[in-house]
Amino acid sequence: MGWVMDETGRLKLWADYAKNPTRELRENIILEYAPLVKVVAGRLSMYLGYNVEYDDLVSYGIFGLIDAIDKFDACKEVKFETYASLRIRGAILDQIRKMDWIPRTVRKRQRDITNAIKDIESRTGRAATDEEISAELGISSEEYDDWQSQMKVTNIISLDEFTESGGGDISESSTVSRYDLPEEAIEKEELKIVLKESLDQLTEKERQVILMYYYDDLTLKEISNVLEVSESRVSQLHTKALGKMKVKMGKYMGILVNS
Repeated sequence: MGWVMDETGRLKLWADYAKNPTRELRENIILEYAPLVKVVAGRLSMYLGYNVEYDDLVSYGIFGLIDAIDKFDACKEVKFETYASLRIRGAILDQIRKMDWIPRTVRKRQRDITNAIKDIESRTGRAATDEEISAELGISSEEYDDWQSQMKVTNIISLDEFTESGGGDISESSTVSRYDLPEEAIEKEELKIVLKESLDQLTEKERQVILMYYYDDLTLKEISNVLEVSESRVSQLHTKALGKMKVKMGKYMGILVNS
């Protein structure tokens, strides 16, 4: 991640700041955790595609990092990186919401695509292909590709819903283990089934993009190198995959955002 200090150095920095919260120590903490902002901004940029500049996302995220430093309570035994990541992401999403730049036509097209996929799958009993979806919508394959490019901006809606529904709750101590309640165990089993079904409906390349990005933690550039396609093509495959998965995963869609 590009840390300046090791874990011991960071703990000492926090201890010094707790005893004497000077402006200089605060700035040192900001500099130390600045790489975390870039990581969070990089993940969100995957959802937004090329609609928002990466440097702008980093700028918005810095305000979240500063807010996290000011409000962090070490007594709760939650890692600062975990707490700060949520604050950084929240600050970026807040700014995106204020911009309100998602056109109504784009929102409508997202709904139309979702409904088309549901209708096709209810009739055929299998995953809908791009060709079937474009035919269902009454548009050409080229137009459908254009719609998919525009859909990148609507992916932020899922992020908003996940954050506001409490998906980012970190109140539970990272050092305390507990047994799952019966209903939680059932929900985990449901998630495994839904996740498998949603992955099964993807094309091979779409599945590779999802697995490499969310499970192997590869960047957009790294995935493009592995698949030997352009970064814009990886972004397009990612958008298509999320659109298909959203239909199957429903309330579980937020699990990808938090991974």
